Amino acid sequence: MKARFELEHVGINTPDAKEAEKLAQLLAMMFNIEPRHGQKSEFAGPYFECMKAPFLGCNGHIAMRTPDLTAATEELKEKGFSFNMDTAAYTEDGKLKNVYLDGEFGGFAIHIMEK
Repeated sequence: MKARFELEHVGINTPDAKEAEKLAQLLAMMFNIEPRHGQKSEFAGPYFECMKAPFLGCNGHIAMRTPDLTAATEELKEKGFSFNMDTAAYTEDGKLKNVYLDGEFGGFAIHIMEK
C-alpha cells in the first residue's frame, strides 16, 4: 500500500525576524487568515511559515504530513530518496516524528512529519 501524503505548510526563508513578521502579516491579510508568532518563525494561518532566519532550502521548505511516518520513510527509501538524519526529531518515547529529505527540490527542502 502506498503512503498517503498531504501538504502541511510551506516554509519561506526570510533574512530576519522583522521581514518574517512583515511577510506573515501580508499573507494573513491577503488570504484572510490569522497570523501567529512562533519561536523560529512567524505564521500566516496554518499554511505559511515565514522563517526568522534562512534555514534549509534556498527558498525554504515544504512540509508534508503522513499518518505513518515509518512506512512513508521506507517507501521513499525504496524510491531512491535518502534522509538528513541530522534534522530528525523524535517523540519522548524515541519514535521519529519528522525528518528532512536529503537535497533540494525546486529550491525547497522537504520534510515529512507524522500527523
